[in-house]
Amino acid sequence: MNKNAQDNAVALRKRLKQGRQALTTTERSRGALLIRGRLYTWLASQRTRLLEAGRPDIRHIAAFWSMPDEPALQPLLHQWADDETLSVSLPVVTAPDTALSFRLWTPDTDMRAGAYGIQESCGPAAPLPDVVLVPTLGYTRHGDRLGYGGGYYDRTLAALRASGHTFTAIGIAWATGDISAEPYSPASHDIPLDGILTDKGWPVPAPDL
Repeated sequence: MNKNAQDNAVALRKRLKQGRQALTTTERSRGALLIRGRLYTWLASQRTRLLEAGRPDIRHIAAFWSMPDEPALQPLLHQWADDETLSVSLPVVTAPDTALSFRLWTPDTDMRAGAYGIQESCGPAAPLPDVVLVPTLGYTRHGDRLGYGGGYYDRTLAALRASGHTFTAIGIAWATGDISAEPYSPASHDIPLDGILTDKGWPVPAPDL
């Protein structure tokens, strides 16, 4: 990415953060509830569909521990963790400029503040995920994602693909993050998402597995 593109991305991230900070407490609460409900319904319907088709089930979900400005996923993670047929994991930053690792999480798992102050699981290493939930600051309706600039998820999704592992990546964002009308072009190393879910619905349609 050249310097102009980098500067534009920095300015865009700043505007997007300001946009989501302007959301009211009610908008955040209702929006996060809608996201959790749609995500829960999507996963349940996909699992039923796979079962009826005699195909392998979804077992392992790599989620993330929402920061205050992100849609709160924690209540849904508790629901999923109560399902003995599912495992939930959280990302761990092990070193700068590397792919993320994932560690298993349950409500009883010890947590610690990791890189950037984000809570990380102290649980054991997780199986490779069937579904990866990706925190998304900005997005286009083509599935392009603008993250926070660290590149961790780009490296992680690329590494999973390079391993030959099959998975589905879903971005979780506020609708205010839509940059489809912005002069934004993804970098060559950016990995498009399979679906994107916001408080207003699925701007990139929910994928069928």
